[in-house]
Amino acid sequence: MRLFWELAKLSFQRQLTYRAANLAGLGTNLFWGLLRAALLIALYGTRTEVAGISIQGAITYTGLTQAVITLYMMFGWYDVINSVNTGEVATDLLKPFNYFTFWMAQDLGRAFGGFLLRGVSIMAIYALIFKISLPTALDQWLALGIALILSWMVSFSWRFLVNLSAFWTPNARGIGRLAFTLSYFLSGFLMPLRFFPNWFVDLCNLTPFPSTVNTVVEIFLGVLQGPALIQALLGQILWICILVVASQLALRAGIRQLVIQGG
Repeated sequence: MRLFWELAKLSFQRQLTYRAANLAGLGTNLFWGLLRAALLIALYGTRTEVAGISIQGAITYTGLTQAVITLYMMFGWYDVINSVNTGEVATDLLKPFNYFTFWMAQDLGRAFGGFLLRGVSIMAIYALIFKISLPTALDQWLALGIALILSWMVSFSWRFLVNLSAFWTPNARGIGRLAFTLSYFLSGFLMPLRFFPNWFVDLCNLTPFPSTVNTVVEIFLGVLQGPALIQALLGQILWICILVVASQLALRAGIRQLVIQGG
């Protein structure tokens, strides 16, 4: 456990060293967030609420979704693919540490550092520009904190599983791009899922993606409460279990494939 936290700490420190990249990322995310906010304001028109989300909540939604981009690496994460392609995977597998946990620790440090520098900053700037919605109760903040941690675990497990395709194909980045594109379409990142027909929402709920962005956003906005909130948190835990088991099985098969190929 100590090794896990040391790896996470080193990854966090590494994330903090890229000041220019973090500042550029913050500016880009903020720009697109404000553009999306303007678009939603125009779409709302004279309406004050759509599908249970007020115009104030919709504006907050755009800030939140931009804030979690770095946390979930929405537009792609290829670290494991790179390690397989370069051959570094051979030395990583020899380390006295579970391969999944090894990458999880590094991603935790990266995610926390990125969310602190970009995510929190974006929400602070949004609060200065707009009158955003904020959780009003302690239990809502607690549920939000739990949901953020669980959603990151869902995201990492999914990204790790996708990256394991590098054990079977040299074009794993292509698979990754398709998988990550699918995730931000079905997670509620582009538009709140409540704005879509029920059949589409039901389809999304058959995937782990709403357990990342959508769950966090709806808890933050106070849309999820009571039994629905508990169900959403349990859904996150269920997807974590499914994805972790799938990752471990795929990793074992991938290692055998690597040996067969003389890797």
